[in-house]
Amino acid sequence: MSDSNYISGQSYEPLRRLLSNRKIEQLRSKIKIRNEVEEVDWSEITIALSELDGSDWEPQLIIAIDGDYSKHQINNGFPGAELGYITVSTVLILVDKLRELEDSRFVDPKKYRETERPTSIDCLMVGCNTVLDDEGSAKSTMRRILFEKFKETRTFEEAETFLDTYEALLKEKIVRSSSSSLKPKCPHDGCDADLKEDYDEYSCNCCGGKLYSTDALRLHELMKPVGTNGEMYGQIKDTLKRIQLIHLLRSFEQKPGAFSALKRIAFFIEGTLAVFSASSWLAKSFRTELERLNQKVKEDFKQDLLIMGVERSGNFVNHFEDIDTKVSGEKDNFPNQSAFLLSNDYIKNNIVLNDNPDFVYLKDTAFGRKFFYKTKAGFRVVPSIVSYNNYQSEVKTAFPAQYPRLADCLRLLDKLVSSQYNNSVMPLATAHSEAAIPLNIGKAIFDDLAREMRNNSTTE
Repeated sequence: MSDSNYISGQSYEPLRRLLSNRKIEQLRSKIKIRNEVEEVDWSEITIALSELDGSDWEPQLIIAIDGDYSKHQINNGFPGAELGYITVSTVLILVDKLRELEDSRFVDPKKYRETERPTSIDCLMVGCNTVLDDEGSAKSTMRRILFEKFKETRTFEEAETFLDTYEALLKEKIVRSSSSSLKPKCPHDGCDADLKEDYDEYSCNCCGGKLYSTDALRLHELMKPVGTNGEMYGQIKDTLKRIQLIHLLRSFEQKPGAFSALKRIAFFIEGTLAVFSASSWLAKSFRTELERLNQKVKEDFKQDLLIMGVERSGNFVNHFEDIDTKVSGEKDNFPNQSAFLLSNDYIKNNIVLNDNPDFVYLKDTAFGRKFFYKTKAGFRVVPSIVSYNNYQSEVKTAFPAQYPRLADCLRLLDKLVSSQYNNSVMPLATAHSEAAIPLNIGKAIFDDLAREMRNNSTTE
């Protein structure tokens, strides 16, 4: 059967219409196609680790943050009722103990686990058609659960709660917001008033409904009244991960005798150093708070904090793989132990297509800068380093001085990236395994919850 006859078959009628539609053909002809790219000699434009000023710094502790979520439908008598289980894992790795195992031909898994100190924020979140007895809707239930989780979570007994950290960031937002700025709406159904951003629990001036400081995150706006709420669970997870970074730093600042430990800690967080979606306003508050904390560390210890994000997948990872391959198909086009620092122009011209001369990649949502690095062993990684001032955040340029402690970061990546942790680092792989929720276990948890709910309903 010819291709034309094959396409013209009844089962492929939509495809035939698509290919024969003149407007679609015109649209296809207008799609921008990148011209053939000249092969680049990356050894001439990358920065070799050997060219950077060195130091003898090594971390005593590595702290890595990652998260995961699982969702499952439950039987409460309403169609599509759903629960989500969100976990954010923070793993503290004792580098001295890890170093003792490096020379061993066989590492005892039990001894390896002794180098790690994991802890997690676990949150059971409601989705569609799941309401607590004293709440009126799934959305109000979700808002209350999120607020209570923030309020009960803390790292050190001697330091602030997760809610305290968040409200310090919220204060930064309230201070910089003008009265004319666009505000979110009150989350209560039928109320069109602007959300009055405040602290702890309070009431709407218009409808009198209960409000929480965490409503300013606007994560409840992502809840779908029907269908699965995977997007909402994912954004809650990502928001918790990034606030956890600030919470840890502030907790070290507040715990007696702990602040000095920051000079020997390297922080890793999974993903790019940016905040997206409903809670993206956090990025500007992060910048202000990170600048404050870093200035205090520099005054005391004469060095910047070392904080990195690492991307496991996405367009930047894919592009790095592309440029590491020659036109002929030969691999390793990018030199080992070399970094390429990404400017806004490079990103616009090669990774994120945008011809607007005023476009700035992640202008309002990022609190760090990306770069490419190929390790001593030849593994590719796409990290980000936190920016602590306006000069470091200026993406029109990409100089080593705009990436705090770049040499220390590269040496650390040489030690922590391997084939076992594809496009990532060992600490984040450990954090991910701590956060990951096996499907069979997650399903069992939800099944137990559903069973308990049914049993309770029959005994009442």
